[in-house]
Amino acid sequence: MTFKVYVSDYDYPDLEIERSVLEPIGAEVLGLQCRTGHGLGELARDADAIIQQYAKIDATTINALERCKVIARYGIGVDILDVEAATNAGIVVTNVPDYCIEEVADHSISMAFTLIRSIPAYDRATKSGTWHWASWNQPVRRMRGSVFGFVGFGRIAQNMARKLAAFGLDLVAYDPFVSESLMRTHGVRKTELAELLEVADVVDVMCPWTPATHHLIDEAALLSMKPGALLVNCARGKVVDNDALYKALISGHLAGAALDDTEEEPAKQDSWSPDQNPLFGLDNCVITPHVAYISQEALDECRLTAAQNVRAVLLGEQPLNPVAVPALALAH
Repeated sequence: MTFKVYVSDYDYPDLEIERSVLEPIGAEVLGLQCRTGHGLGELARDADAIIQQYAKIDATTINALERCKVIARYGIGVDILDVEAATNAGIVVTNVPDYCIEEVADHSISMAFTLIRSIPAYDRATKSGTWHWASWNQPVRRMRGSVFGFVGFGRIAQNMARKLAAFGLDLVAYDPFVSESLMRTHGVRKTELAELLEVADVVDVMCPWTPATHHLIDEAALLSMKPGALLVNCARGKVVDNDALYKALISGHLAGAALDDTEEEPAKQDSWSPDQNPLFGLDNCVITPHVAYISQEALDECRLTAAQNVRAVLLGEQPLNPVAVPALALAH
């Protein structure tokens, strides 16, 4: 074998897709289960490439790598990778930028509609023997004419806006990096965050997690939302202050919330219990285990693209999806 490619961690049944792309160029694909990233530098010291799922790869890990040429993310976000340290070390960083746009949009819409139609409350009521339309936790409001607010208006939110238009919702969005004219082409009115929180019946968080967006939806933001409003977060868990959300839900200020990940991000922990977060004990908080991106087609495409990015760099070619390419990194 000419190259060693380590998969930092994975929850797929096998690595056959990756091997089908990389073994023909003489690469040995080695699967690890270093989910937290602790000790990854030692385990993968001789890596020519790393494919990264949940493991955090920081500067210490990067500095321990002796000959790594590329770190390829399974997915879009690179917040768990020190891109600057990788670039300084001459390592190419890639991602899969078109990954799961349809899936996350569909999941977020599904979460919102589940809350709007009070489906969890009705499900609990019927299973406990109550068969009556008034067994909701909050009155069910008509979708048409309700205000649906996007916090962040990137490609996933734009995909959602196209699909939501058929339901007659009044769409508004806050995103300082997207123009008013672009939002108008999607039938969306641009607002400031404060106005969005005040008018939206559903607040849907669709922004990336950065230091600037950490706890963007905090106690003050939640208290400024309409009484009885709903919160949906299919972005990173840390954008929403979970302690503040718990208070807003148990007080009744918010009627419900739906989260695809919680602030502690259980998938990135070696051991986890729902007791760590009181939101798991609430009937008016729907939580899915970071699965918004899931479909068999999306998973297969993601794995194939990540492996193709690695293949290109190892062969000295331009990868399909570069995030950062150090000068001369791909020179023969």
